[in-house]
Amino acid sequence: MRLRRLWLTDFRNYTSAEVELAPAGLTVVSGGNGQGKTNLLEAIAYLATLDSFRGAPADALVRTGCATAVVRAEGDRSGRALLIEAEIAASGRSRTLVNSQPLRRAADLLGALRVSVFSPGDLELVKGGPAARRRYLDDALVGLHPRNAAVRSDLEKVLRQRNALLKQCKGRLDASAESTLDVWDAKLAATGAALADARAALVAALEAPLGKAYGQLAGSPADVGITYERSWPGPLDDALAAARTDDVRRGLSTVGPHRDELSLSIAGLAARTHASQGEQRSMALGLRLAAHRVVTDAVGEPPVLLLDDVFSELDADRSAALLAHLPDGQILLTTAGGLPAGAFPALTVQVHGGGIIL
Repeated sequence: MRLRRLWLTDFRNYTSAEVELAPAGLTVVSGGNGQGKTNLLEAIAYLATLDSFRGAPADALVRTGCATAVVRAEGDRSGRALLIEAEIAASGRSRTLVNSQPLRRAADLLGALRVSVFSPGDLELVKGGPAARRRYLDDALVGLHPRNAAVRSDLEKVLRQRNALLKQCKGRLDASAESTLDVWDAKLAATGAALADARAALVAALEAPLGKAYGQLAGSPADVGITYERSWPGPLDDALAAARTDDVRRGLSTVGPHRDELSLSIAGLAARTHASQGEQRSMALGLRLAAHRVVTDAVGEPPVLLLDDVFSELDADRSAALLAHLPDGQILLTTAGGLPAGAFPALTVQVHGGGIIL
């Protein structure tokens, strides 16, 4: 999976830009702060997910004063030509075409282009709350197979409906509400257990590549732990039945995969509370590289790897170690400074004021 060329029109601070990418190896995107380096990576990631990895709404992606932005890329996937075109509307409906065919729904895009993204905000995977870690797992599951997006979506719908019913009950459950709650409990038990099982299997697959990636970054082997912790014991339907009284009283769902945790440790100690800043940064990057490895092995070709400002998160030794152990495939890396010794990019792209200089 690789991209050959990217076009931007009125995207973020780009009026109009075109860049040809190195088909393999490292492409370095350099330039000062605020010039548009991250925007370039964001545009590529948007074509894979129709979402901003920075959490920005659609109107923020459109250049100020414009009604729409256009991101277009061509490349190939499994030896077949791939053309993705996205028109992003500041207000109203956006549209996307794959090989000149309009998407009927956003989910149809998943799998056309796969990307793995590391950004400075990923430190929250280690330091932040469990929601970021659950999203990390679910995003990796979608990378493994697009059908997992439907499982996540189904769970979110069931939880919305169940929680709405619990709030309507206002602490009291009549016969009608109890019958309806039985229906939502059955759906939550089935969908929730499927998602939790998929997450647990993914965590088992991540363990070895995470340990390897972290050890490479740290410069020596380390005892790195990753464990999926469910928020309930035994079968989920039994746990929902046991929690029903409390759920009705509180007006929310207290058990299920939306309350689960991904536990991370180094040398047996919780990485969130006991690891140093450098160790936490290495763990965050290691998590992204591990998921990249698992997806690569599963689908047979590497996603496009996007590393945003990664050197600002690593010391000199870890930066050099990252460059020495970059995975195969197409990699784009942004930097505001010079490259560490040992960097041999296939292509360097200079970005200045929303313009690209090769």
